[in-house]
Amino acid sequence: MAGALTPELRKQLEKAVRAARAEGESGAHAALRALAVDESRPYEGVAEDERALRRRLRAHGRQLGDEPNRQNGTQAIRRLVHEVAYEHWHRMLFARFLAENGLLVEPESAVPVSLEECAELAREGRGTDGWQVAESFAARMLPQIFRPEDSALAVTLAPETRQALEKLVGELPAAVFTASDSLGWTYQFWQADRKDEVNRSGAKIGADELPAVTQLFTENYMVRFLFHNTVGAWRAGKVLAEQPQLARGVASEEELAVAARIEPQGGLDGYDFEYLRFVREPGGNEGEDSDSESTGPWRPSAGAFRRWPAKAAGLRVLDPCCGSGHFLVEGLELLVRMRMEEEGLGVEAAVRAVLEDNLHGLEIDSRCTQIAAFNLAFSAWKMVGRPIELPPLQIACSGLALSATKAEWLQLADGDQRLEGALDRLHGLFEQAPVLGSLIDPRGVGEDLFQADYETAERALERAVAHEDAGDEERERAVAAQGISRAAKLLAGEYDLVITNVPYLARGKQGATLHAFADRNHPDAKADLATLFVSRILPWLGNSGAQAVVAPQNWLFLTSYRKLRDRLLRERTWRFVARLGEHAFESTTAAGAFAAMAVLSAERPDEDWCMAGIDVSAPRGEKPIPAREKAKLLRSTDTQKVLPLVREVAIVPQTKLRLNPDSEVLLEPLESAARLRDYAHTYQGVSTADAKRFILCCWEPLYARPEWLPYQMAPETIVAPAVSGCHSVLRWEAGTGSLVASESAYVRGTRAWESDGVGVGVTGSVPRSLYYGT
Repeated sequence: MAGALTPELRKQLEKAVRAARAEGESGAHAALRALAVDESRPYEGVAEDERALRRRLRAHGRQLGDEPNRQNGTQAIRRLVHEVAYEHWHRMLFARFLAENGLLVEPESAVPVSLEECAELAREGRGTDGWQVAESFAARMLPQIFRPEDSALAVTLAPETRQALEKLVGELPAAVFTASDSLGWTYQFWQADRKDEVNRSGAKIGADELPAVTQLFTENYMVRFLFHNTVGAWRAGKVLAEQPQLARGVASEEELAVAARIEPQGGLDGYDFEYLRFVREPGGNEGEDSDSESTGPWRPSAGAFRRWPAKAAGLRVLDPCCGSGHFLVEGLELLVRMRMEEEGLGVEAAVRAVLEDNLHGLEIDSRCTQIAAFNLAFSAWKMVGRPIELPPLQIACSGLALSATKAEWLQLADGDQRLEGALDRLHGLFEQAPVLGSLIDPRGVGEDLFQADYETAERALERAVAHEDAGDEERERAVAAQGISRAAKLLAGEYDLVITNVPYLARGKQGATLHAFADRNHPDAKADLATLFVSRILPWLGNSGAQAVVAPQNWLFLTSYRKLRDRLLRERTWRFVARLGEHAFESTTAAGAFAAMAVLSAERPDEDWCMAGIDVSAPRGEKPIPAREKAKLLRSTDTQKVLPLVREVAIVPQTKLRLNPDSEVLLEPLESAARLRDYAHTYQGVSTADAKRFILCCWEPLYARPEWLPYQMAPETIVAPAVSGCHSVLRWEAGTGSLVASESAYVRGTRAWESDGVGVGVTGSVPRSLYYGT
């Protein structure tokens, strides 16, 4: 596998992508204005084909959410500008990715061509220039990504815009297009300026802001660690079951990880499980305490997932926040090799089988979905060594907008009552899709939407898209309905492994739609969008599935998430937690983020189950450990010659986790040692809220009453005159026997009087003081 981008190459790519968005959107805006897409009527003397394109673009813009002005007939084009710029840039970018990897194919001869050869073909009359030829070849190879009838791609950008974009992509070094993580960074860089703009505004995050704000490229070590300690652990469990002597006979984790290795086959390199961790079972020797250091048999740290399917062919894997497809590509690399080994398949057959049976992806942003689909197809072709026909990729956008009213939407059924019922339920489910995305749960409609009706609906929608007499509005709605039905089918599924880097967004930054959804559906997980997804994933898992997530680590201990932790510790098996701490991500946009990885499965925990845990964060007060060092610390094998740096894996009985204060998920058990709360008490004095009720100035009339006593408050400064603070009176419990505590100020904590101890006091601007007394 090719290496990751160097820091210098990443900077070059970021600079090019940011400039491309600015240049592309400026050119797209000019091109759409030239077609009068934003005007109430076309310009005079315009040819009919341009008028037809204008109508298609306006219909497409409305589907994207650009609002028409019903009074004067004009229409916003902001979303359409973004779409046109993005489509043109990425068709150009993808063409170069294919060309630099020997995968750009001339369709008539099926022979790979370079960009130089595309330029020669242009001179022979196949196009206006080499880039146009290359883009046309790429589009034909990727019909699931670049639809032939896509109106955004039918827009002709001005020559100066084309030349600027060609220069930006052409000047990038070839190494950018052969690195393993380049595609993952392209979308983050595309959204970088928009993310900065949203963050500066301080606005609540809604549909328009979510894709930019929540995008964060997942580090390669995170992806591999989670796959290795789920699918890899499942494989290792089978290896140990077949060779039980290994569980007791080997001396180290490294030997076990090597035993699970997939050997080279069919022209593919082998696959190493360098992040697969093992622990010894507790109570391995007679009389050994379960909490002591065990010398029992080895097991995969996360367990063996024994209730999963027997063979890789049966594994269903979903990434519900798939971004640019990083988890899906790693799943392809791993599962293709496993199926070749188990079923004796060749590379081509295994690639097609994995794409058809095993891998599924959802993403709230349609543009990011496009990158994920290309990344998966691109990786598949690289594995095979040439482009091959692929099955339909099971990747869908879960955030498609419904621009039509329900009545307009139901017209797609054309009188078919069965289809009308399915479309009616789809409309209800996806009304808030641009905000909720993969949080949508189709099973909430009360019946399974996609058992009998799905195939019928799919065929009907395909006919609606292809119908020659359909108007622009109807065709756009049919295309959207196709995408929504594909997303709903994936959303309604059940999976053995749901693996993802969840989006991070604290509740205080969320808009009203997310607030209401969380309160209604996931009240104990509402404090962050990340934990909403942790909770949403559970229905996908059935009785034996597992979730493996990257998330902010604060959900493991903050009080805001106590009820969620308590529920999950009671109802789910916690298999592995890795605390990463600060600098888990190399991206500067993640500065200040403290992350963790967690693997939980659907089963209720056995009484004797022990969760595995590893901590690669820096101790409090020390310099954060950078991401690349964390990756070394997590490994079990010495493929990088860094084994002495490896951190040990701890095991903690899950039953003890529930006994921790607030059900905190700690990687070391809290024993019966005394706690601070057994010795210390925290009290507040007269609080701000009490002041108006119990404190007056000495010149106010009530001062004459017996229950009001002189009250010396904090001095204004440390060196103030002796009378500073001597201007108040206090309604005090000792002033009259007729008053009860609720009607007056009183002293809390009197039980500490005449006891040994230390008091810590803070009074106004006087520094904190320590008092010792009896």
